[in-house]
Amino acid sequence: MGNFFEYKGYHTRVEFDYDSLSLCGKIEGISDLVVFESPDATKIEEEFHSAVDDYLALCEEIGKAPEKEYKGIFNVRVSPELHRSLSTIAFRRAETLNSIVETALERYVEQENKDNQ
Repeated sequence: MGNFFEYKGYHTRVEFDYDSLSLCGKIEGISDLVVFESPDATKIEEEFHSAVDDYLALCEEIGKAPEKEYKGIFNVRVSPELHRSLSTIAFRRAETLNSIVETALERYVEQENKDNQ
């Protein structure tokens, strides 16, 4: 068992809580706080699944759209020099700065995935 789980498009990292002597986690990538825990390591994934199912049921019950993980929008702070260089490259290529950054990030992820195989 790893400490990362995915279920219905939601993700979590399981950690050990020394105060309660149990495993715990929260759904990552959403602003709603959805947590779960279990003193039994063999049940922690089941508790995560229950937390996701409960969250989705509650959202339906109150008429709220459940949040989706990672909407694809985030702020990145870089040095002014790097910002200028990236903008110049985008201008020369007649592309947007977003497309240049997205391409660079895709290449980075591809390389990381290759390195971790």
